[in-house]
Amino acid sequence: MSSAPAVHIQRLRFAYRTGPLVLDIEELLVPAGEKVFLHGPSGSGKTTLLGLIAGVLKASQGEVRVLGTDLGAISGAKRDEFRGTRMGYVFQMFNLIPYLTALENITLPCRMKPARRARVEGSLEDAARALADRLEITGHLRQKPGELSVGQQQRVAACRALLGAPELVVADEPTSALDHDRRTRFLELLFDSCDSVGATLLFVSHDRTLEGLFDRALSLPDVNRIGQAAA
Repeated sequence: MSSAPAVHIQRLRFAYRTGPLVLDIEELLVPAGEKVFLHGPSGSGKTTLLGLIAGVLKASQGEVRVLGTDLGAISGAKRDEFRGTRMGYVFQMFNLIPYLTALENITLPCRMKPARRARVEGSLEDAARALADRLEITGHLRQKPGELSVGQQQRVAACRALLGAPELVVADEPTSALDHDRRTRFLELLFDSCDSVGATLLFVSHDRTLEGLFDRALSLPDVNRIGQAAA
């Protein structure tokens, strides 16, 4: 594990192509091992910020340093490698591969990244099934995403993100399709998985009732000067 902050953003400015600025952040710091609840209204740039932290997007200006690596200083291929090896990401739209089974989707990052696979003790399938059992989808592991409900797909995506002990887990609205009981079990698994390896958690949600469960709540409009100007 890196001793550097999990996320350190400085003088960030981002716009899509020739559009207006979406993010203007002087500084944002997330210490390693912290569980952070990020909130803000629709359109405030939450998903864009997560895309920058994951290296899916590249900052127009400024520095986005994740787990000690300046993502703007490495190529797109190296950002993909970095994300696949050291991060777990629960995408808002899940990004499951439609022709793979749920089990194959869960194990895919570890099969593609040997360094991530090396952090799994024992059988990869057994580890995946243990996560699936915690989220009550063991009976659906042979099914493909199109045969699953939205909530089941969401839990498959969560298992995929957690397998292989990532150092930073990024979750974009990960409980939106879950009922209260399954949401509770999901959060227990998420917290336990992060605690077991000292991982940092950055969790985005509109559900402000959850924020008290986290080490810190962060309002994106408070740090994004674009939102402040609009207000």
